Amino acid sequence: MPSQTRPAGQTVITTFEMTPATAQDLMDRLQAAYADVIRHQPGFISARLHMNDAMTRICNYSQWDRREDYQAMLRTMEMRERNREIAGLCRGFEPVMYDVVAEL
Repeated sequence: MPSQTRPAGQTVITTFEMTPATAQDLMDRLQAAYADVIRHQPGFISARLHMNDAMTRICNYSQWDRREDYQAMLRTMEMRERNREIAGLCRGFEPVMYDVVAEL
């Protein structure tokens, strides 16, 4: 039986809670952050943004080469400023980091 190696990678799933009144503004800010900053950062692989039909939650799924790449992106001055603006448009948000353990 071949040895199983764990695939490399870091997945970050962030859930944002907001009201329908701020949903589109928040989505616009998130899309701009990806277009202008995040996708250009070392280690960034891909991302998807999802909004529920009630427009009260956005789920952001992003993939990175390494946890440290994601953390370095968050520490940039540009993202620190953008995250303050994003935080003002939602009740709260929680990024959760997951290690990739299998590719099926």
